[in-house]
Amino acid sequence: MTVDSETGTRGRTRKAILDAAIRVLAADPSASLGQIADAADVGRTTLHRYYPDRAELLTAVMQEAGRRLGDAAVRARLDEGTGLDAILRACQTLLQLGDLLTLMFTEVVSIDTCGLEHGFSQSLDDACARGLADGTLDTRLSPGWLQGVLWSSLYLGWSELREGTSPPHDVVGQLLLTVRKALAAPAA
Repeated sequence: MTVDSETGTRGRTRKAILDAAIRVLAADPSASLGQIADAADVGRTTLHRYYPDRAELLTAVMQEAGRRLGDAAVRARLDEGTGLDAILRACQTLLQLGDLLTLMFTEVVSIDTCGLEHGFSQSLDDACARGLADGTLDTRLSPGWLQGVLWSSLYLGWSELREGTSPPHDVVGQLLLTVRKALAAPAA
């Protein structure tokens, strides 16, 4: 076996464990490492080889969350266009994080910790500041309030998707409508 194929296998196993951890912990934050290993379709010994204890696995999940938030910031192009447009793109992109949102909403993963490392929090702060300066966001709202509305609306959207109570295209449309109406500057 070459080093590259071993690295590839190790990488796939690590990804399977992290994906399973995100999925399982979103459903049950107190899930055991054994449950996570089962969901990843690996043995406990294999899981412990990668993550010797729960704390190391949670640290890896936090790092993965940061990486995915960083990728979301890039895909949302938070540094482009008006502040409102950037925030609306962020809503669509963040909704795609799936179970990772549950971990953030239940504070298994802290957005302040993982988002700072990869620039997501700063990019979102900058988009809000830009929107207040360019007149697309309502200046009667503070930057913290703007983001609170975004995250609250995102929570509702993700809850609808997770429960399957509305079709995905309806959820996205309602999310964008809600955020636009709540945050946009009043018409002159």
